[in-house]
Amino acid sequence: MRSMPVMFLSDLEAASYGRYGGSVPRADLERFFYLDDAGQALVAGLRGDHNRLGFSVQLTTARYIGRFLADPLEGVPPEVTGYLAGQLQIADPSYVKKYAQRQQTHLDHAGKIRKALKLKDFAQVEAELAVYAGRRAWVTGTARRRSSLTRWGGCVSGMCCCRG
Repeated sequence: MRSMPVMFLSDLEAASYGRYGGSVPRADLERFFYLDDAGQALVAGLRGDHNRLGFSVQLTTARYIGRFLADPLEGVPPEVTGYLAGQLQIADPSYVKKYAQRQQTHLDHAGKIRKALKLKDFAQVEAELAVYAGRRAWVTGTARRRSSLTRWGGCVSGMCCCRG
């Protein structure tokens, strides 16, 4: 029997998980940081260039990294703010620094982005994901396993802790 690796991230990778890891390649800027019509519409209703740019940083950071940063500007590479500022026709990308002055603003904006993109907090879907992953684990094997799981609604081996 083969053992499965327990650790798959180095300490450095684990520490940098969910953060920017340095500069962002041009191809990633064009893919993840482009503001389409829907993104432009979300930004359009905001007052002030710092809010429009800061909101855009949060929107695209969630898209690129997969989460919101506690400090929405923490570690954001200058090429990201520059790329977004160019799309928003904001002459000075450093104006985004004013965005971080009021915490409630970026919390409100994160909520607006969650709603617009239909994002859910992991805690809300964790149990559903565990059930889904458990079912998918059986589907990836042979058809016999899959049919057994469906027929009995439990483990094929009968030696599993998941029986209630």
